[in-house]
Amino acid sequence: MKTIHQVETISVPRGVKVEVHCRQVRVTGPRGVIKKSFSHIPVDLTRKGRKVTIAYWSGNRRQCALVRTVYTKINNMIQGVTKGFQYKMRAAYAHFPIMMVVSDDKKTVEVRNFLGEKRARIINLPEGVTAYRSTGVKDEIVLEGIDNELVGMSAAQIHQSILVKNKDIRFFLDGIYVSEKNSISE
Repeated sequence: MKTIHQVETISVPRGVKVEVHCRQVRVTGPRGVIKKSFSHIPVDLTRKGRKVTIAYWSGNRRQCALVRTVYTKINNMIQGVTKGFQYKMRAAYAHFPIMMVVSDDKKTVEVRNFLGEKRARIINLPEGVTAYRSTGVKDEIVLEGIDNELVGMSAAQIHQSILVKNKDIRFFLDGIYVSEKNSISE
């Protein structure tokens, strides 16, 4: 069944500037600038005053779900430039201690001694994401950035770089896992 008009409206908080032009969204705030293109998604994006409206005309269930997707992405952009995103990752191991080393420029994470292997795994973080070792908790690194997608993708790359192969994953639980997600300002 077709939905005639699906609409979502975002209120833009004070101190944040949102620019919409040809389905290109640019959000500027106290922490920085995020730009995203929604040109591949056939929705109507308009900005009037302190409100951004996302609309879709005459769509089925899947097409109307695109409206909520764009709404969530723009909301995450606004939250990113105001509060930022922080992912905490902890190493879990049984026999061989996993060593995580963050470079001095905070742009690469090196994982060593996974299951006793000599090979070091190097993960380069994308632009806008920084990493550092936690001071209070052992075997923990913290990823921070203003773009939720990039921070989450960096956490996934670190996790997937040391997946256990050819073993029963119910018993071999060694790895680096996301333990906490919150905003930087908290």
